[in-house]
Amino acid sequence: MAATNFNTENRTYRQLMGNGLIYRVPRFQRDYSWGEEEWEDLWQDIQEALSPEVQSPHYMGYLVLQTQDNRHYDVIDGQQRLTTISLIILAAMRVLQAGAPGRPVSPEDERRLVQLRASYIGYLDPVSLVARNKLSLNRNNDSYYRDYLVTLAQTLPQRGFPASTHALRKAFEWYSKKLADRFHGIADPGPEVARFVESVTDHLFFTVITVSDEINAYKVFETLNARGVRLSATDLLKNLLFSVLSKEAGPEGDLDELERRWEVLVGRLGSESVPDFLRTHWNSRKPLRRESELFKSVRSTVRTREEVFRLIREMDEDVDPYLALTQPESSSWGSDLKRSANELRMFSVRQPFAMLLAARRKLSDTDFEGLLRACVVISFRYNVIGGYHTGEQEQAYHAAAMRMQKGEVSGLGDVLIGLRGIYVTDKQFHADFSEKVLKTTQSRNAKIVRYILTKIEAQLGGAQVDGVGDRYSLEHIFPQWPGEGWDSFSDRDREALTYRLGNMVLLEKSLNQQAGNSPYVVKRPLLQQSQLEMNQILVAEFSDWTAESISKCQVLMANAAKAIWKISQLSN
Repeated sequence: MAATNFNTENRTYRQLMGNGLIYRVPRFQRDYSWGEEEWEDLWQDIQEALSPEVQSPHYMGYLVLQTQDNRHYDVIDGQQRLTTISLIILAAMRVLQAGAPGRPVSPEDERRLVQLRASYIGYLDPVSLVARNKLSLNRNNDSYYRDYLVTLAQTLPQRGFPASTHALRKAFEWYSKKLADRFHGIADPGPEVARFVESVTDHLFFTVITVSDEINAYKVFETLNARGVRLSATDLLKNLLFSVLSKEAGPEGDLDELERRWEVLVGRLGSESVPDFLRTHWNSRKPLRRESELFKSVRSTVRTREEVFRLIREMDEDVDPYLALTQPESSSWGSDLKRSANELRMFSVRQPFAMLLAARRKLSDTDFEGLLRACVVISFRYNVIGGYHTGEQEQAYHAAAMRMQKGEVSGLGDVLIGLRGIYVTDKQFHADFSEKVLKTTQSRNAKIVRYILTKIEAQLGGAQVDGVGDRYSLEHIFPQWPGEGWDSFSDRDREALTYRLGNMVLLEKSLNQQAGNSPYVVKRPLLQQSQLEMNQILVAEFSDWTAESISKCQVLMANAAKAIWKISQLSN
């Protein structure tokens, strides 16, 4: 932990707001976005935590802060939760300010208001009456929060504000109503309201991670995201770009233009996809960077206004092909390109993406289409069937991207030559395929097996089969749950042979239902009735179904596969 210069501790909301600590949501952090569903969830959590039967702390999750002096903190992640809790406290203060029905606010409640404000909100300058807050929000939300909510204004204006500001106001009003209902009918609600606030701030606690700079903040994001805790790494990247721009005296409107273009980009990609896209984009143009190195590289490279807008322009250029690779069904690509992109997605292969972005920029349409098809073949041989380590593969794809970026290739042939090292040889591919096991209890594997069988059927001269449609089912000849007639197969055989490619065929659904878990002597006539060429070959070749039959059948399939998934320029 010391090497990355951050520390972690659990702290209640009361502890967070004590000792004169100041929290700032960075100017260009995303706006307040919680709605009624999140307000209700938090309210129910508070109700449960404070109930007499429970009376236990409620965990609010991670809070990521950045500081240089351990007094002033930038809120890197957690601003929605911090903001909402402050609105709950302000709503409680509104109830105190209203006083008991029919009489003015008591001196005791006035003192309670002063104390709650000083403890959790901040203070009002006695001369200017300007709020000096413990929490300040981003550029779109802070002025409304400071001028109307913190001051407990009698009338909250509703016109001329962005949607996120309306969300702030509605959250304050929503909690104000909840609290008014909670204390309705109490003759002197002041002590109960104060007790409620004190209990809430003592029962809500966070795991606080404090870092010293953006690099360490990004390392926290990587670590927590790897553990399934999704944090807004996109916001951290955004803040970096805006901080660079804010430090330069550029033309008026630069910040607004960057905001507009960033929001369009994030809107198209989705917030969680931005870091993945950025790495793919970066590696298509610059030296290869692992995910852990990316943020540091961006920070060290993008230092001026010109570099910020160049990065945004280049990202804009690459976003369409990236989306077409990751979401092919909604792209404008032709059917052949969509088919290849869908195959890569089915394989769960993304290693070629950076190279393909470079190719889209540098190659002709025909050469790009050929390269995408070649990536499907390479991926099928290397990743799906071979299961080889992807480190070498990523290096090869990146080298090809750099050659294209530098203008060192004349066309598809030059690119393919550079990929020879990750093209599994025919001999090795045949050997790998002949032994391949794909457990079809996993939906991805079941799709891949159907895809393989569909391609082999076409290669054998059979019909063009829709392997994902309703007409055909995936038949395991030696069943997944064998019944009578399979006594020659041991339990060990079941584990080893059931999911061998040679044990699986496509079969018309009606025939498959008849076959069930029956022995081969029953299944063989049903296979013979099938219209598929592969099934006719199988029936003619194998009068019985044994472990040896499965192995021989898989070799026959490997012979066909070697011809299907092939790049002529690279085969030997």
